[in-house]
This record gives sequence, structure tokens and C-alpha cells, in this order.
Amino acid sequence: MQSENLKGAVLMIVSMAAFTSSDTFMKLLADELPLFQSLLWRGVLVSLALGLWALRAGAFRATVAPQDHILIAVRTLADTAAAWFFFQALFQMPIANLGAILLALPLTVTLAAAVFLREPVGWRRMLAILVGFSGVLLIARPDTGGFDRNATSALIAVGFFTLRELTTRRISRAVPSVRIAFWNVVSVMLLGAIGSAGQTLVVPSVWTLTLLSGTAVCFVAASLVAVMAMRHGELGFVMPYRYTSLIWALILGLLVFDEWPDALTLAGAALIVGTGMFTFYRERLIAARLPAPGLR
Repeated sequence: MQSENLKGAVLMIVSMAAFTSSDTFMKLLADELPLFQSLLWRGVLVSLALGLWALRAGAFRATVAPQDHILIAVRTLADTAAAWFFFQALFQMPIANLGAILLALPLTVTLAAAVFLREPVGWRRMLAILVGFSGVLLIARPDTGGFDRNATSALIAVGFFTLRELTTRRISRAVPSVRIAFWNVVSVMLLGAIGSAGQTLVVPSVWTLTLLSGTAVCFVAASLVAVMAMRHGELGFVMPYRYTSLIWALILGLLVFDEWPDALTLAGAALIVGTGMFTFYRERLIAARLPAPGLR
């Protein structure tokens, strides 16, 4: 199991690097294409790749229950809305600041699962969630007028991502993951197509096509490697390595955009990571106390 845990951890680190690289390519596209057209062209490339992957895996032949169709539709809409607000924030704010706010996602999912799915959350984890949210406030720093527009977009994206994760928990495991991912990508592509309808079409240059190819390749690779990571090792051991996305965001933000967060942002990120690690630790501790399947 030790080697499986190590393999899962390495794969998770690689997937976070690929996801952050995909976002970096998208942020570079801000100077080349309007947001809607970026979503459209990126969606075309990723949809083709995921569609071929799903066809080869036979994902479209799987029987899906009516309830799962509804859940997939809700998840797809939530992910599309999240993508819209996420990319609005990505195009306007430092990538490390946005990445730090998104680190709150495990905390919001834990809280929402307790509220809406009645999953048990003890007082220690609840206190950790509150501390983690204080870290978000350090990063977003609302003034007397409230959060600025970019921070608000990032927080709304976290809300929709949370809805997406809660819905995912309700979808039957018989539904292939690549099939779910494919419809999500198609939906975001359609959003880009609708938004681009009233705009002057910008013909992508060679550099723009390079950026689009980069974000598409990194996104597909990240999705594949993330699935592989979930299939190796213990979930409680592998999942905390999602927080390495902040390290990649700091490195790429500095090297590509010459950005570096201030001390308050780094302190807020440290609070979020620390409380997130604690919640994962508590989940592993509770899981270890539960009887093995089949035992009483």
C-alpha cells in the first residue's frame, strides 16, 4: 500500500501541475481572444479529445438511469456557470490569488455536505472550516464596499464548484467519468458559442493556436492523470496533494506573469491549506475507527 500511496501522490501532483498549466495558457489568451471565443475554441479541441476518449472506452454505450440524467444535467449547468465566473476572475486577477481562493473548495464541500446531505461533521472540523474561511477573507480582503469584482467572481465560482461536487456524489458510479466530463466540456463550449454570436470573430493566429493547443492538451492530460490518481492509494492520503496546485500557481505566476502574492494573501493561503489538511486528517482518523465492511 505504501508504493500505491506514493504513486497516487505523484499522479495527483502531476495533475495539479497540468491543471495549473492549462489555466496559465488560458490567462495568456486574454490578450489574444475575447473570453467567449477562448471558451469556444478551447471547448472544440477538448471536446474532440474527450469525445474520442469516451468512444474508445465505450462510455456512451453505458445505460444511465433517469435520475442520473437529471443529476448529470444539474452538474453540467453548475460546472458551466463555475467555469464562466472562474475564467472571468482568471483573466483579471493574479493566478496565485485565484488559486488560493479555490483552495477553500474542500472546506465548502465539507460544510455543504453537512448541511444538505446530512453528512456528520464534528466540532473540530467545523472550527477548522471557519478558520479556513478567515483565510479566504485575508485573500479577498473586502473593504467597506464589499468584495471587489474579481474576488466576487472567484467566490461565486467556488459556490458553483461546490454544487458540482455535491451533485457528483449523488451520481451512480455506473456512469463513466469521461462521459460526465465530456458533457461538461460541451456545455462550456456552447456557452462560448452563444456568447461569441454577437462578436466579431477573431481568426486565431499561430501563437493563439499554440496557446489553445497548450491549454487543451494540459486540460485533457490533467483530467486523465487525476482519474489515475484516484485509483491508486488511500483517498485520505492522496487528496491533500491537491494543495500543491498553489505551489504551481506561485511558480507559474512568478515566471510567466511576474506576479507574487503579498504577505496577507500568503498567510490566508497558509490558513486554508492548514485547515484543509486537518479536515483530511480527521476524515482518515474517523475512517480508521469504523468497522471494516462486513464486520459488526
